[in-house]
Order: sequence, then C-alpha cells, then structure tokens
Amino acid sequence: MKTKPFDALVITSIAPPTGVLQHYAQECQRRGIHFIVVGDTKSPADFHLDGCDFYSITRQKSLPFRLAQWLPEKHYARKNLGYLIAWQHGARVVAETDDDNIPLESFWRPAMRAAEAAVAENTGWVNVFRQFTDAHIWPRGFPLEMVNQPVVARTALPVRMVTCMIQQGLANQNPDVDAVYRMTQPLPVDFDDDAPVAIGRGAWCPFNTQNTLWQRDAALLMYLPSWCSFRMTDIWRSFVAQRLGWECGWHVLFTAATVRQERNEHNLMRDFAEEIPGYLNNLRLCAALERLPLSPNDGDMANNLRSCYQTLVSMRLIDQRELALVDAWQEDISDVLCGVKGYW
Repeated sequence: MKTKPFDALVITSIAPPTGVLQHYAQECQRRGIHFIVVGDTKSPADFHLDGCDFYSITRQKSLPFRLAQWLPEKHYARKNLGYLIAWQHGARVVAETDDDNIPLESFWRPAMRAAEAAVAENTGWVNVFRQFTDAHIWPRGFPLEMVNQPVVARTALPVRMVTCMIQQGLANQNPDVDAVYRMTQPLPVDFDDDAPVAIGRGAWCPFNTQNTLWQRDAALLMYLPSWCSFRMTDIWRSFVAQRLGWECGWHVLFTAATVRQERNEHNLMRDFAEEIPGYLNNLRLCAALERLPLSPNDGDMANNLRSCYQTLVSMRLIDQRELALVDAWQEDISDVLCGVKGYW
C-alpha cells in the first residue's frame, strides 16, 4: 500500500464513473483512503465504481444526520453530507476536489498541520494567484475592485512556520477563475512551482472546494451554505472560515498546483449571473466580517460560526432559512466528532 496522505476524499458529482473518478478510486484504494462521492437527483441510478463509496439521494436521506433532512436538492451544498460521513468514519484529515480535476503526484503528499510559508497578515486583499505567476489573473471570488491593485511582493512577506488547518492547492491549465476572467482573458495558465503562501489575520483571499485539505480541528468550518447561488457557496464559506480561523491563530495555506483541471462544460453567462452577488458584495461582506466581534475561546467556535452566517442573513445575501441548516450542521458535527452534543 502506498503512503496515505489523508484519510478521506470527498467529491460531489452527477456524472457516471468517468476516467477521472476511476483514477481517484484506484489511487484511494491503493493508499487506504476512504473515497466518498455524493450524488444528486441527476446522478445515474446504476452508479457503481469499485473503490468508491457512492451516496445517491435515496441513500443520503437515510443518513442519521439532521442536515440530511434540510439540504435542498440540486445544489452543490449536498457535499456537506460527504464531509460528515468522512468525519464519522474517523478521518483526521479530509481532502476535497471536483470530478474534473486530474491529480498531479504532489496531490498525494501527506498533509501537515504546520508549514513554512511566506506569510501575509494585515495586508488587506492578497491575490494569491499572482504570488505564483506574473500573468494578470485572479481567483474566483476576488473583488473586481481590487484586481488592478498593486500586487503584494512575495519578497516583502516574512517567511516562518504557521499553523494551517486549511490548505488550498492551486490548479494548472484551467484554474478556478470567475466568468469575467474567462470571457475577457486567456487560458490556459500554469502556475510556478513556488513555496507556499499563508494568509492570516487581516488578510483576505477566497479559496474554493476544488482542491482543499482540512484538518479535523477545522471540521466545523467546512459548512457550505445552501440558500445562495452555486457559484457563491464555497467562496462565502471561505470568507467565514478565514474570519473564524483568525480567532484560533490559524492561517490558510496556498500551495503550488497539485491538480490539472480539464473543466466540465459550463454556460459562462449563467456562471456570470450566479457570480453577480459576489461581484457586488464580496468587498463589503469581508469588511462586515472583519468588524464582527467574535470570541477567541475554543468553546465558542460554534457561536462564532452562527454569528457569521447571521451577518450574511442580515446583509440579505443568504436567506433566513440558512440558520436552521447551520444549527443542524453544528449538532451533526458535534455528534460525529465526539458523540456528545455541545462539543464546542
């Protein structure tokens, strides 16, 4: 058996067992990794793939999680159930990606709780993509108002060891950029194989669900909101996770590319429409989260999470119905991690 870099890999997909999914299944089998695929209403009824633990809508609804009864169908946020399944099975580290990302060998490197990185703190918005390329490119969720601002020079960032419970690997060829970029700028783009960059307190950069590692300590922060657009769910999740991470002294680590994306077919104008709430609000949302008084006590992380989502509701970015899902998520995570309610 090969080295086990993490304990579980979670993907959501409505595709049949594609070559990419087959590759993940084979590698996970060889490495002893629990490979979980979360389906939806459009998933093939006869989906079967050796080495893959597939959850159809029917199987999802039979899960003993409160959240399983609340999540809307036909939404990417059903991936939350995959996270819960992974932690329930005893994972210490969970990876997530998408079904159009082809792993590079570096994808299978063991996850570390701490790493040496160039550290950005109290710098405001940091376009992490520009830390790995000279190309004029920005990640999906980066405020359009900021894309032409001067780039923080890597040489200006101190290098030190940081605690990084969340780690985002970049994607070569077709990285996760927004519809504005795709309709106006060239692709493909490959990133330089440079040392990691870490984002800490007072610094912001969106991260996504396409190539992300989570340590067990940060399990609560994985929650994907349902009552917002598909293109915003992981971006707004990332802002909430960063804000809560500040209270724990954590940094989000961004590494050179560990996957190559061969993007599934998208309607770019539809993507653009679903990204409009972010174009209009990402800057002011993070300003509101930064002003939000949160508790630095470990036991208050769940209250902090709810406060952040209450802020999104108050700003009318997410429907009020989201708070019931947040509550269900917190109870489910508490149960699967320790078997006792009120873990946080």
